[in-house]
Amino acid sequence: MIDVKPITEMHRETVVRWHAGPIDNPYDGMLAIACRQHSFNFLLWHEEDVARSPDLGDARIAAAKRAIDRYNQRRNDWIEEWDCALDDLLRREAVAASPDAPRNTETPGSVVDRLSILALRTYHLEEQLDRNDATAEHVESVRHKIAVCRWQHDHLSGGLHQLLDDLFHGRKRHYTYRQLKMYNDPTLNPFLYGAGPRDESGRRVA
Repeated sequence: MIDVKPITEMHRETVVRWHAGPIDNPYDGMLAIACRQHSFNFLLWHEEDVARSPDLGDARIAAAKRAIDRYNQRRNDWIEEWDCALDDLLRREAVAASPDAPRNTETPGSVVDRLSILALRTYHLEEQLDRNDATAEHVESVRHKIAVCRWQHDHLSGGLHQLLDDLFHGRKRHYTYRQLKMYNDPTLNPFLYGAGPRDESGRRVA
């Protein structure tokens, strides 16, 4: 059985640490995979902020958009990596699912991803409480959002614990959902393999 608490503690601790220093990954096993996945959410979050700046030039915004694309691809790759590692662990533990065991439409790796994002969101919301220019109304709004994030985090982490318990006791069946992203694949994206001219919406131009 995988303990959820070390994962959520890693999310919180690394968000603080990475804002003060370089991204690191001193963990092992499933926790190391979760940390790697989390690191791409961390990088993605900050490029998303840059991409919405009204003061930067087109070149920097374009660079941010391309970085977002790369980080999002890697984020999804490592969600799959976590789920694949879970597959391997269940096989090593010789867990046999009941014949009628249902599958979840959301995988444990996807929940780990959502918990990662909540850790980032909570950290950045808490930063807003320290703004010297924040109005009382702004602070109150932020406090409410933080409370919602914490409730959602408790709900999600509890749900992940239950899902993992069900999987390791054969009450549910695990399946790794493949993302099969097309836009970065030079054999599938027509803008990359050059399948004739297209307009800005991607429709073929005669």
